[in-house]
Parts: sequence; structure tokens; C-alpha cells
Amino acid sequence: MRAYTAVVNPAAGGGRAAAALVPVAWRLRAAGSPVTVAYSRSLDDACQLAREAAGHGEVVVAVGGDGMVGAVAGAVVDAGGVLGIVPAGRGNDFARQVGLPHDPDALARVLLEGEPRLVDVAEADGRVVVGSVYAGVDSAASRIVNRARLVPRRIVYPYAAVRALATFRPATYRISVDGEELTERAYTVVAANSGYYGAGMHIAPDARVDDGVLDVVVIRAVSRLRLAAALRELYPGTHTRRPEVLVLRGREVRVAAERPIPVYGDGDPIGVLPVTVRVRPGALRLLSPPDPTPAGHGPGLPRLRRAAK
Repeated sequence: MRAYTAVVNPAAGGGRAAAALVPVAWRLRAAGSPVTVAYSRSLDDACQLAREAAGHGEVVVAVGGDGMVGAVAGAVVDAGGVLGIVPAGRGNDFARQVGLPHDPDALARVLLEGEPRLVDVAEADGRVVVGSVYAGVDSAASRIVNRARLVPRRIVYPYAAVRALATFRPATYRISVDGEELTERAYTVVAANSGYYGAGMHIAPDARVDDGVLDVVVIRAVSRLRLAAALRELYPGTHTRRPEVLVLRGREVRVAAERPIPVYGDGDPIGVLPVTVRVRPGALRLLSPPDPTPAGHGPGLPRLRRAAK
């Protein structure tokens, strides 16, 4: 019988995190499992609560959005514990990638019956990220999202994208992927462990969380009209076929630029460029459904791939 500690971000999803946990926790308790609910005051506090619970052998359940999941995942990895997730943020992109249901019955079954699955995490200058690390127009948009407290949830990401597109200037990036270096004039560079970001944008459609590599997506500098066309293809993930999109793959990525550009991971600020991102293969034990994505790149395929023209 598993015991659970649910670490809740009370601000996630506009305050809806606690409400999302209630029906799941009720089902876990009805099945005979003890559930402790711990409300975090900050991400650092959430990490400490998760570390203590994992140290006691409990399943740590992150209740919130991608930032909360990434922070708690880092603590669980360090403690050698098991992570569960109740998606309750604005984006929930990592939960989307691993196929977690939103229905409380189905989610409770995953937590009660699911076998821990080994998944990768990324580490950006010492910080664990479950989704992606990015610097450019998308990090500018994330900053806007985090400050747009009065914008309705359903339109906050499109609103932020439009504002960021109107003001962000392309930069010259110096990118190293497993020691292979290139320079690109671009709008953004994304090092993705998981394929989704920005509430459902499929930025890295070939990314898998168990392949031991990062998918690096570079959107080159083009006219704003062509950029807008490429961004419209982010949700289906067809943008990688465009000539202005470059796709690389590797275990370690270093990104620098000609000017200070904010770096974000899992929707939260990390710092400014330069940044080094490394994959930690199979570092996290996660309760999730079986992998819903089709087979991706095998180990014999090249590390570096240019998008088809």
C-alpha cells in the first residue's frame, strides 16, 4: 500500500490546484492509502517538503503546473523517490507529454496502480527541468505570462506570444551540441526533454522523455510574417519541416548570445545566457501511463539533424 504526500502550489492555475487535488485524494483514501497534503510557500519550500516525504518512502505528488513539477522532480531525483503528478497549472505540458489523464478516477488509478517509469530530466546550470529550457522570443513570452495576472487563463499564452513577437529582436546565438558548434541568427533556441511547452505548443515533436537525449530546436531569423506562419504550426508540430527551423539532438547543449537574453525552464526564470543544459537519462521514477508516443529516434541515428527543406 502506497502512502502519498501531495505538495500543493496554492497559487497554481489561479488557485485551482487544491480543488484539483480533492477528488483525487478522496479516491486514494477510499482505496486505503494515507494521503498527507502539504501546502508550499515557495518552490524552495516545495522542494524541502518533497525531499522529506521521499526520504520517508512516500510517493511525492506534485500538484500544480510545470514549474512546480520540475522543482519537485528535482528534489525527488535527489532523494531517490517516486513522483506522481496532479496537473493543475496553466500549461501542464509535461503531464501532456507523458499522457496523464485529467479525470480524477483515471488519475487516481495511475497513482494507485501505475508502475514507476524511468524518465529523463534535463539539468540547466544545476537546476532540474522536466520539460524544456529556452531563450529568445519564447522566454520573453514566458515573462509576460508570469506578469499577466489579470489576463484570462484561456488567452494568456496567445496574448503573450503576440506581445513578445512585436518587441523581440533576433540575436546571434552560439550553440554547442555535444561539442559540435554553430552560430545562428535566430529568434529562439530550445533544448527540449519533453516535446510540449506554452500550453500545448509541440515545439519538439520528436522528443521523448526516455531516449537519453535532448532535442534542440532553433528558429532562425526570418521576416515576422514567416515567423508568424511558423508559429502557427507549433501546435501540430509541423513547423520542423520549414527551412527556417533547425533541429539538433545531443546530450549536452551550451547556448550563448551576443546580448543578455533571459533563460526560462518549465515556465519559470533560470537566469540569462549563457546556459549549459545536460540530460540525466532515467533519473526520475514517475507514475504515469505507458508511453503514449510512437517510437522515436533509435540509438544508432545521428545526433544532429537538420530540418527538411
